[in-house]
Amino acid sequence: MDWFENGWGLSLIVFLPVVGALAVLAIPKAKESLIKWTALAFSLVTLGLVIALAVQFDYSAADTYQFGTAMDTTWISAINANFYIAVDGISLPMVILAAVITVLVIIYSWNHWPEPHNPKLLLAFVLILATGMTGTFVALDLVLFFVFFEVVLLPMYFMIGIWGDRAIRVVPVVHWKIEMRLYASLKFFLFTLFGSAFMLLAFIALYFKSGEFLDERTWSMIELSDLGSAGVFTGTFAFLVFAGLFLGFAVKVPMWPLHTWLPDAHTAAPTIGSVILAAVLLKLGTYGFIRIAIPILPDEAVSWAPFIGILAVIGIIYGSLACLAQTDMKRLIAYSSVGHMGFIMLGVATLTPIGLNAAIIGMVAHGLITGLLFFIAGSMSHRYHTRDMTRIGGTMVLMPRMGVLLGFAAMASLGLPALAGFWGEFMALLASFDPLPLIGATTTFRVLMVFGAIGTVLTAGYMLYMLRNVDFGEPSKEFADKVLPDVDGYEWLAWSPLVIGIIAIGIYPKLVFGATNEAVVSLLAKAFGG
Repeated sequence: MDWFENGWGLSLIVFLPVVGALAVLAIPKAKESLIKWTALAFSLVTLGLVIALAVQFDYSAADTYQFGTAMDTTWISAINANFYIAVDGISLPMVILAAVITVLVIIYSWNHWPEPHNPKLLLAFVLILATGMTGTFVALDLVLFFVFFEVVLLPMYFMIGIWGDRAIRVVPVVHWKIEMRLYASLKFFLFTLFGSAFMLLAFIALYFKSGEFLDERTWSMIELSDLGSAGVFTGTFAFLVFAGLFLGFAVKVPMWPLHTWLPDAHTAAPTIGSVILAAVLLKLGTYGFIRIAIPILPDEAVSWAPFIGILAVIGIIYGSLACLAQTDMKRLIAYSSVGHMGFIMLGVATLTPIGLNAAIIGMVAHGLITGLLFFIAGSMSHRYHTRDMTRIGGTMVLMPRMGVLLGFAAMASLGLPALAGFWGEFMALLASFDPLPLIGATTTFRVLMVFGAIGTVLTAGYMLYMLRNVDFGEPSKEFADKVLPDVDGYEWLAWSPLVIGIIAIGIYPKLVFGATNEAVVSLLAKAFGG
């Protein structure tokens, strides 16, 4: 039997991690070694299945959904919701990214446990997150998408709230004193829930509206996309639905000015929480724009495009300037994500094949690069017991391998050619010169291109600022006489695949474009004609 026939293999990829989480929870807490190996085994088997899926994927037909369940596989018959999952060229890179990151954070955590020491619960949360992330990327039913989209909320909330930073923060205006982990987890939960509420309302509106044009109401993204390309969703209805989708996805990205939860969540989260959040969870929002908002409401996507592009560029400039004002290393990397996700959303806003390809390769590159940066920042914090960049200079003297890796990741993040970060930024700017003609705002986008280019300079500025403070110079008196361990074996195992991926995609971007290009062209042709 072909494991991928009728969606069995893809279903296994989605749900095997949550089975692993249940297995981990069933093991007595005292058997820590068995807990670790069990979690790693389930994540490795899942990654093996993802690799097998990628090998069997028909790249000559990347615009078609493959390895899926039947569209009419009943899930909740009372509301006509179906269990319909499949992959195409757009979702495949994201599924691979989620599987790789899950394995790497488990390997890293092997010898890097945050307090309180509870590997059993922490690894269970990681595996549940893996199911939520992968499920979101393969779901083709709006109810199913929403469930997976929300599954990731609780594990990340508890990861930040339990294992996060215990420093005291004074809440502005009300002057409450609260632990950073509790403040950040609550803010993350409320912001995400706020956006999700509007997204759910938009889904419900589409469901009821579809009944006016079909024999029965549907949650199917494919059927709703067919209606969208036929131009049946118009007027105030379409505007309000797109606004709901925008709020739900923009909070998750996050786009300026809905970004304020992100720096606090990243700063407070344990290292593996920051890595998962940056590498994969932020991509759920951008993926939602590409998979749902554009195909189902193409006319509104055209109308909203200049507004989205303007917000994206504000995010690029704002995030870069905010980075230059930081002294906390993790907070600087967090704000850098606001800028990088701005480039991704600028590509999306152009509604062109170049722009959407830029967005997808930008998502993959950001996942690899920023994941590596957070890994390194966490390891440095573990050794220095501080993230204050004014205190931890001279890393090239104290830990030369760590310093070199930080320099490599910083160069990739600022968009150095031949590394993965270059393609997303370069192509987003290129697409901005010639956006979809239907938008009718070519001059606006060319102005945005100029400001985006200024953003690349600012990106180089804050990354070099970080390197100057952290890597170069002599160690401060506080650490000059200390012997700090350099990169250990677990860190090499966790970080090497990221380094290899960053170089490989930078040199040979067809690793991503070979899957995405045909699917992107088909999506846009169906939505806008031509």
